[in-house]
Amino acid sequence: MMVVGAIITGALLGYWLLPAEMMGYLDTATTLALCVMLVGVGIDLGSQRQTWARLRALGWKVFLVPVLVAAGSLAGAVAGGLILGMPVNESSAIGAGFGWYSLSGVLLAKIYNVETGALAFLTNVSRELIAFVLIPVLAVRAGKLVAVSPGGATTMDTTLPLIARTTDADTTVIAVVNGTILSALVPFLVPLLINL
Repeated sequence: MMVVGAIITGALLGYWLLPAEMMGYLDTATTLALCVMLVGVGIDLGSQRQTWARLRALGWKVFLVPVLVAAGSLAGAVAGGLILGMPVNESSAIGAGFGWYSLSGVLLAKIYNVETGALAFLTNVSRELIAFVLIPVLAVRAGKLVAVSPGGATTMDTTLPLIARTTDADTTVIAVVNGTILSALVPFLVPLLINL
C-alpha cells in the first residue's frame, strides 16, 4: 500500500507542484537513492552470519532454486511479451527485474526509455503484491520450496517474513539465498537483455 501511495504522490507532485526546472535533478536524486539502497542490501547480506552457516549445512543444491526461478521468470516474461506483441528484449528485461521494482524500473528508464521503465516498475510491483497472496497458498498446497518462487528477488527482504512464517527454517535460508542471487543478477541481466 505504501508503494502505491508513493507512486500517486509522485505523480501528483510531478503534475501540479514541481516546477520544470526541478526535473533535471531527478536523475541525480534517483541515482543517489539507488546507491543507498544497494549499500543497504550489502549491509543486510553481510550481517546474516547465522544464515550463511545454515547454508553451508544445506549444500550446493540450494543454488538450483534461484537458477530455476530466474529461468521460469524469464520464460514467463518472454511468453507474456509475445502474447502482447512486445519485443523479446523488452519483455525479457522487464522479467529480469525478478520483483525488484525500484531497480529494474530505474535501470530501464535510464538505459532504454521511460515507458519501458514504467512498465518494468509496475510489472515488478505487481509481482511482489501477487507474491504476498500466493506464498501462503503455495506453502500449504504445493510445498514449502515452491512458495519461494513467486517472491523472486524479494525473498531476501520484503517477502522473507511471510516465507519464514508459512514454511520452515531450511526454506527460509533457501529464500535468502534465492533473493540474494536474483538481486545480484538484476543489475547485470536487465542491461544485457534490453540490448539484445
